Amino acid sequence: MAKEWDPETVFDVFGREEIRRILALADEEPMSAEDLAARLSVSQPTVYRRIDVCQEYDLLAEETRIDEEGNHYKVYETTLERICFAVESGGFDVNIELRREIDE
Repeated sequence: MAKEWDPETVFDVFGREEIRRILALADEEPMSAEDLAARLSVSQPTVYRRIDVCQEYDLLAEETRIDEEGNHYKVYETTLERICFAVESGGFDVNIELRREIDE
């Protein structure tokens, strides 16, 4: 089950450039952590930490694939469709829409 969103969390999560770039790259095509690290010029541990945050909020779907040698690896695909902010009653309202068709 995904964590609940609030305006502070949205700004914290999407304020991280690496998370925004991971979501953008994984929207183009499913990508492994190794490929994401290479494209972002960051370490794989950094990518895995950002992937963990994204998965806490259901922003990335994970799929296990098998390469030609029979090795298993995971690829990640963005599930984020849209983020909407509204100023209401002196505060922010946040609506996050996810692509549900990606689930399994």
